[in-house]
Amino acid sequence: MRALAPTTLPWQRPRHEVALLALVAVVAFLPVYAPGDQDLSRFCLTQAVVHGHLSNDACLAPSFDKALYGGHLYSDKAPGLSFAAVPAAEAVRLPPVETISGSNARLWAVRILTNGLALLLVAFLLGRIAEGLAPGRGAAALVAFALGTIILPLAPTGFAHVSAAMLGFAAFVLAWRRRPLAAGLVAGLALLVEYQTAAILVVVGLYTALRGARSALAYAAGVVPGAAALLVYDTLAFGSPFHVSYRYVAIQQQSTGFFGIGVPRLHATWEVFGGMSGLLVVSPVLVAAAYGLVRLARSRPAETLVCATVTVFFLLLECGYYVPYGGTELGPRFVAPALPFLAVGLGPAFARHARVAAALTVLSVLPVIGLMLIYTGHPPIHNTIWGELGRLVTEGRASGLMRHMTPNVVSWTSAGDGWGLAVTVAAAAAALVLSLVRGSWDVRRRPWRTVGAVALCIALVAGALRVATKPIDLRSSIEATASAAFPGDEVDFTVGVVNRTSEYLPHAVLMIRLPPGMRLLGPPTHERGRGCAGRSTLACDLDFLEGHMETRVHLGVRIEPGAAPRLAVTAWGIAGDVTGPKTSFTVVTGSA
Repeated sequence: MRALAPTTLPWQRPRHEVALLALVAVVAFLPVYAPGDQDLSRFCLTQAVVHGHLSNDACLAPSFDKALYGGHLYSDKAPGLSFAAVPAAEAVRLPPVETISGSNARLWAVRILTNGLALLLVAFLLGRIAEGLAPGRGAAALVAFALGTIILPLAPTGFAHVSAAMLGFAAFVLAWRRRPLAAGLVAGLALLVEYQTAAILVVVGLYTALRGARSALAYAAGVVPGAAALLVYDTLAFGSPFHVSYRYVAIQQQSTGFFGIGVPRLHATWEVFGGMSGLLVVSPVLVAAAYGLVRLARSRPAETLVCATVTVFFLLLECGYYVPYGGTELGPRFVAPALPFLAVGLGPAFARHARVAAALTVLSVLPVIGLMLIYTGHPPIHNTIWGELGRLVTEGRASGLMRHMTPNVVSWTSAGDGWGLAVTVAAAAAALVLSLVRGSWDVRRRPWRTVGAVALCIALVAGALRVATKPIDLRSSIEATASAAFPGDEVDFTVGVVNRTSEYLPHAVLMIRLPPGMRLLGPPTHERGRGCAGRSTLACDLDFLEGHMETRVHLGVRIEPGAAPRLAVTAWGIAGDVTGPKTSFTVVTGSA
């Protein structure tokens, strides 16, 4: 027992702490994901609570994640994040969640004020502990964890994994600091946010018990409010304190095993570690973290055992779940609550093998940001995210990453998505430079270090801007069966648009404006896309245009009596936030 006696909490402020947390916030908060089932399941409950009830039939009807009990629909998730989101949802006046489509600023704000803040807090805790364990390495550990693991793309979503990770890890930190009552309170809140954090609650409780019965009792007393709140919720929603929401899920697979969890399977294990978005593929820096935990075991065996136990539990859970990636491209997201525990080893790893750990950090930040950029686009990923990153270099805007890039906050301004990508790259590059480059930044003493860091940041930003904001050349053309006509005559037009670049252009639209005096005869015919809407101003949705692709729209008009002597038809192309030049064709009507 003495060999496992808890030690005092290592707690030091890493260098550039505030700047690094601000840069992490920029990277994490820029994406604006489209609403998904997780948002419906959790924030439908949020809005139900505001109105004094727990079911929300109209809101949850279109959701995949829901529970059916007593003829009504409930969230099938633990209720903690839904309760926590009430102040944010009310502050921003979140509209009915089921009516939200596309990128919505108010839904984005609710996510950021819950999961987004949780990311910053858990990164803060980890940075402080890593600096205490390995002086001078806390900054590197903070960035490696916050930007190099799937904790990053989960932050601006409706998933509860980041909040669960923060609360579970905070409970451990408080227990390490010898605050058992506070640790129990936070562990109870973690249980209220995600059911599987019960494992963290138990492990931290056993760790607390190493300090004696008094600490264990204080911890148990702290757990009571959170556990009681969950029991009350289950009683009010499902008729019994022991009937959790997953008992009534609409997903058949979750009724097998323990709510969809069984014995770890070989294929699932491969997916978790080496699959398309496996942990070793997307976040190889976790190998350094595991190595660091092994080294830490020599000096802090009790704390290492806690971190290792939590990590192994969540990995086994992930390998035994019927769908390891949880329906996303992000990878094994259910392991997220264990990631800060595993990342405790990053400080010792950087202290022992700084260059290897730094290289693994860079090799983790790149794919994680790549996954973040395309999370809601759901593109087919070929040869893992690394294959997509390689095609970004060779294909530029035509690559899958750019074609399916998630909108960002900057797209709400006139600057457009391209500048948002550049800001993301610049913030990530600055965080890497600040955290991984040690020593003085005196230009006179180490000029090449400063010049190299600045040149790297400029090159990355310039490359991002080059890819994202390369000029688009959309040219339209108009042909007609006649350039002169009398009132009552019919004139047929062929309006074309061509992408004169080699870039793939998503969201392409051909606009056609008919002047007064021309009446459209029936719906236009189109060669591609979803067709045209409107009568005098037509918007023809072309879906997308490949490089050098041309397409046409055919329409007929009749010259009306009293038309002006000259009638000009105008056309132009639009792709994203870029508008091509306008082209006109004039018909002489012969009117006096």
